[in-house]
Amino acid sequence: MKETVDARGLACPQPVLLTKKALETEKDITVIVDNTVALENVKRFAINAGCLVDVKE
Repeated sequence: MKETVDARGLACPQPVLLTKKALETEKDITVIVDNTVALENVKRFAINAGCLVDVKE
């Protein structure tokens, strides 16, 4: 089942921590952020964790 992490309105590192927690139980997740800093940090974390990343605006 695909999990969605809604990290809108959250400052880093919270979006990254929520992403990390979600990846502990799910392989396919969607992360929603609303600022560029969170986007870049989550993307960097996911790539370093070996995940494929697809960004949509």
